[in-house]
Amino acid sequence: MKPNGKAPHPPLDEEFIEAAERIRELQLENTRLTKQLLKARLGHEKHIVTQQENQELQSKIDLLEHVSDRKIHIPEWVVRTPGKGALHHCMPTLLLSDAHWDEIVRPEEVEGVNKYNREIAVQRLKRTLDRVILVTRDYFRGLKYDGFVLMLGGDCLSGAIHDELIETNEDTVYGSLDFWAEQLAAFVAGLASEFSKLHVVGCVGNHGRRTHKPRMKLRIRDNLDWLLYRTVARATKGSVTWDIPESADVDVQIYDTHFRLTHGDQAKGGGGIAGMMSPLLLNLHRKAQRQMALEKPFRWLVMGHWHDYLHGKSLIVNGSLKGYDEYAYINNFSPQTPIQAFWLTTPEHGPAFPAPIFCADRAAEGW
Repeated sequence: MKPNGKAPHPPLDEEFIEAAERIRELQLENTRLTKQLLKARLGHEKHIVTQQENQELQSKIDLLEHVSDRKIHIPEWVVRTPGKGALHHCMPTLLLSDAHWDEIVRPEEVEGVNKYNREIAVQRLKRTLDRVILVTRDYFRGLKYDGFVLMLGGDCLSGAIHDELIETNEDTVYGSLDFWAEQLAAFVAGLASEFSKLHVVGCVGNHGRRTHKPRMKLRIRDNLDWLLYRTVARATKGSVTWDIPESADVDVQIYDTHFRLTHGDQAKGGGGIAGMMSPLLLNLHRKAQRQMALEKPFRWLVMGHWHDYLHGKSLIVNGSLKGYDEYAYINNFSPQTPIQAFWLTTPEHGPAFPAPIFCADRAAEGW
C-alpha cells in the first residue's frame, strides 16, 4: 500500500479497451449513416418540390394557351373610331354594381342613415335609369352618342354567403333571382329604347357564389350573377349585344380605350391611413403586369365591391345601389349616399366627363 493509504488502480482489461474502441467506431458509423439519411431525405424532398413546380408551370402554360386562343366577338360599333373631324362623338358608359337586391337594411341599426328593401331597391334602379336619360338628354348637349355601354360589376343579389343574410333577406336566392331578372330586363330594355345601340358586359361578384368560401374552379358558372345575366340576355336577345365570359375579369374595348372590368374582391386589406387605396393600387399593379404578360394590356381598371365611389387615374371604383349598411357602420366606415359610376367615353380621351348617378331620394322612398 502506498504511503497515502490508497490502493492502486487495477490494470485495464484488454477486452474492456477493445469494447470501448468498438463503441466509438459504431458511434462514428451511426453519425455517417445519419448524415447520408438526411441527405437522401433532402434530395427526395427537392425531387417532390421540383415535380410540383413543374406541374404548376405546366398549369400556367395551359392557362396562357387557353386565354390566348379564346376569341371574344365585340360588336363593330363599340370599337369603330369616328372619322377625322367628328370631334363630338362619345359613348355613355354606366357601371351598375353592388345592388345587393333583397338585402334588408334597417334605419334603426345605422342611426337613420339609410333604409333598404325590395321596394326601395326597385325605386333606386328605376331612378338610376331616369337620371341617366336626364343627364344624357339635358345636361350634355352638342354630343353624338354612338351607342351605350352598360357594365355589370357583380353583387347584384344579396345572396346567401352569410347566415345573417339567409335569416334577414327579403326572399330566397331563387325567389330573388326570379323577381330581379324581370327588373333588370326592364332596365336594359329602357336603355335600349333610349339609345340606338346597347352593349352589356358582365362580371360576377362574391355575394352570388353558392359556397361559403370563394372558389377558383368554375367560379363564374357557379355564381348567381352569371345566371341572372344569362337570363336577362335571353330576354333581350336581338335588341342588345352581350358579353358574359367565364373569366373573373373582362376586357371592354370602347373606341381605342381598353377597360378591365372586375368585381374588386381580389383586392385584399385596406387598413391604415391609406384606407382602400393601398390594396386597390396593388391590385391595379398586379393586373397590369399580368395583362402585359398576356399581351392584352388595359388603360383603366373598373370595379365595384368597395361601395366607395372613386374616379381617378387609371382606376374607377363604384359606389353601391344599396348604400350604407350595418357592416359598414360596425366597422366605422364613412357613409356614402347610394351612387353609381357614369361617364362619357370619348375617342380622344377615354373616360372623360365623369357624372356619377345619385340613386336615392329619401323623401320619395318614405323614410
